[in-house]
Amino acid sequence: MSLEDELMRQRVLRAGEIEALGFKPYGHRFDFTHTIPRILSEYAAKTAEELGEGVRVRIAGRVQTLRRMGKAGFAHLAQSGDRLQIYVRKDAVSETDYKLYQALDIGDIVGCDGYLFRTRTGELSVHVEKLYFLSKNLLSMPEKWHGLEDVETRYRQRYLDMIANGDVQKTFVTRARIIASIRRQLESRGFVEVETPMMQPLYGGAAARPFVTHHNTLDMDLYLRIAPELYLKRLIVGGMERVYEINRNFRNEGVSTHHNPEFTMLEFYQAYTDYRGLMDLTVELLQQTAMDAIGSTKASYDGVEIDFGSIRRLSMREAVIEFWKGDGKPTLDNVKDPEWLLRNSAKRTAGEALSDIFERVAEEELIQPAIIYDYPVEISPLSKNKPEEPAFVERFEIFAAGMEIGNAYTELNDPQEQRRRFEMQLGMRERGDEEAHQMDEDYLRAMSYGMPPTGGEGIGIDRLTMILTGSKSIRDVILFPLLRPEDDIGMAARLRAAEQD
Repeated sequence: MSLEDELMRQRVLRAGEIEALGFKPYGHRFDFTHTIPRILSEYAAKTAEELGEGVRVRIAGRVQTLRRMGKAGFAHLAQSGDRLQIYVRKDAVSETDYKLYQALDIGDIVGCDGYLFRTRTGELSVHVEKLYFLSKNLLSMPEKWHGLEDVETRYRQRYLDMIANGDVQKTFVTRARIIASIRRQLESRGFVEVETPMMQPLYGGAAARPFVTHHNTLDMDLYLRIAPELYLKRLIVGGMERVYEINRNFRNEGVSTHHNPEFTMLEFYQAYTDYRGLMDLTVELLQQTAMDAIGSTKASYDGVEIDFGSIRRLSMREAVIEFWKGDGKPTLDNVKDPEWLLRNSAKRTAGEALSDIFERVAEEELIQPAIIYDYPVEISPLSKNKPEEPAFVERFEIFAAGMEIGNAYTELNDPQEQRRRFEMQLGMRERGDEEAHQMDEDYLRAMSYGMPPTGGEGIGIDRLTMILTGSKSIRDVILFPLLRPEDDIGMAARLRAAEQD
């Protein structure tokens, strides 16, 4: 028998001992008066004299530490990422309750009644007068509560990650605040939240490879959406002039610290504006979101202070010039010259070459938040041309911490030009670009009814959360990131064996 199996066997036996004391190993409803975070917030600064014995509390939590000392002992209970010490003295509780305390294991969930006081060392604690048993833990906990560092275990067993690392829960609370702030801000500006299909007969709205599924009854292949864009713009045509969706997207591509096949995006569209109007809205939206989520426009990421209170604006050409590395720093004339661009890139067209050079020399250097605007038409099939320079479109992306967190543009609303763009994308697909856009005839039909001038934008919730929480991997801000299947651990068989022993 392995050590882990032996520990489970012992805990199953202790569950029987606890039941023999009159407690249910898996209890029922427990009404508490305070949460542990609330106690720490309200009473952490109180002195022993200010507390007296007048602050009575009824709390619940998971046993994080145990320190038994004969006729008394301590434990820490953890809840919502915080912990509070309890003190159990033999002559202050019933004989049964003290036996229960002696039978506890790390990881058990208990409740208690008592009053707040400070120990001789000054630690805020609960002097227990009544103990309740709520749920038995049958598995061994990580050796150090704040030392669960195995990445595979943390992501695969997120519940254990949350138990062992209190800051993990706080990361996801911050994520929830980010989403709530965005909703509140958009709705205060008259935007309506909508839902569009996740399974689509044609995928579009982005350059990405899709996941394919099959509908048995209709006998047709469908695609998990890579973006909701074309459906949201159909609503603009229909007269919903401000719409948004906080949506799950699915892209069948690589996994990295910045990419997960399933991710969350905010997309919003506003009629009668353009990309310049969206730039101003974006600055306000990001600044207020940071304030609502972390209480400041400044966040610490990878040892650097990222300040959303100051967002630069640069054209793509200006960014290439500023961040060029090595000799022969280019001029504005260089980055406008198709021959110079093609000499410095392996791409087929000048527009694709400019984008390629930007990605290589500038993108990782954009640590402080920046808006990069004016993109080549070749990489922007859904954006409106710049009237003064038709080879470019009215588009911008938002960068921070060296990664893209958002994309926006003045929407192309000319159906004939849109058809030409789709045909250009089909040509790119024929040359081997698997991420090039498809032809969408129904979207073209919708546009033909007349789409008002419109600005549209997408912001990556996961990457924004990474920056505002200081998380280095996108998997740290997704509760259950995609992983390879785990080998069968035979948990059911182990539990049955422990019960039989």
